[in-house]
Amino acid sequence: MSFSISVRPTQLAGAYITTLLTEHSALRLQADGPQLLLQKTPSVKSGVDATPEPIKPAELSGYSIRLFGKPVDGALLYEFCRLIPTDTGIIASLLQPHPQLPAGVLIQLTAALSAELQQRLFAFAAEQQIELVYLDQGVTLSKPGLLVMDMDSTAISIECIDEIAALAGVGPQVAAITARAMNGELDFAASLTERVAALKGAPQSVLQRVLDDLPLMPGLTELVSTLQQQQWRVAIASGGFTYFTDVLQQRLALTATFANVLEIKNGVLTGKVVGDIVDANTKARAVSLLAETYGIAACQTVAIGDGANDLPMLKTAALGVAFHAKPKVQTAVSARINQGSLLQLLYLLDPA
Repeated sequence: MSFSISVRPTQLAGAYITTLLTEHSALRLQADGPQLLLQKTPSVKSGVDATPEPIKPAELSGYSIRLFGKPVDGALLYEFCRLIPTDTGIIASLLQPHPQLPAGVLIQLTAALSAELQQRLFAFAAEQQIELVYLDQGVTLSKPGLLVMDMDSTAISIECIDEIAALAGVGPQVAAITARAMNGELDFAASLTERVAALKGAPQSVLQRVLDDLPLMPGLTELVSTLQQQQWRVAIASGGFTYFTDVLQQRLALTATFANVLEIKNGVLTGKVVGDIVDANTKARAVSLLAETYGIAACQTVAIGDGANDLPMLKTAALGVAFHAKPKVQTAVSARINQGSLLQLLYLLDPA
């Protein structure tokens, strides 16, 4: 089917836009005065008012924007198109990488966007309460890849050390240090040493109590399963503890885990960590080590986390994603998922 129409944005409900993008592999979009131009193929030229030629695949730059997290309708797309320079062509297509995810929209661009415009788009997304991710390179789901995840507040929805401390009667003291460390206000290794020292004398049973109620982040199991079906390697690199990462590795069939070892003697925590502390630099090295070990191209590496000690890891990977992250982390990376499940990471991967 071929068409070229201009319609008022309010006429394009979210369901109608989704139907159009389902029926047609891609549509050219353009803000056309107070209307939205949707074009599938070139219309017959007729003088100066001719509809512009549609964008050819060869003209696409590799830069893209992903919109997801809430239904996208014509009004939202119109306001989005108004922000894009008229000399930059955009093609929209449906983006639904998993049956449990609602449909999003992939916007492919013919040119890179300036840093200033990117910030305007992020502000637009925040105002519209929608997730918007701008990518300057693609990571392909159908090719072998590597995902390295943080554990606390990423793969799981709690900070284990805070839960242990609460059961050990030193909750507020430890939680305050954790918050400052995750915000980048304290050296991570020093803060971990201080927090673990506060646990001295706690019975090992408090670890088991936390483990028994360990809450997986929504979407974790489905994400890991989807990636593994595509021959990806999935690992955890955590400033937390092997007591928990070892169990997650077994449950999820993870390739590897990196974490700290709590010293336990006679069933009691000694307040010490055994061996070198897994800090931010260790987590970053895990990405490179695993990619080299399993022959995964650097351009196919992804890392996701929420705290300041995840930043080196996020910057080492080809795609670093801030997930429900602290302000310092959000400002340091461009790929952010601020709300919703971990499964949404799939929106950021190209199918082929």
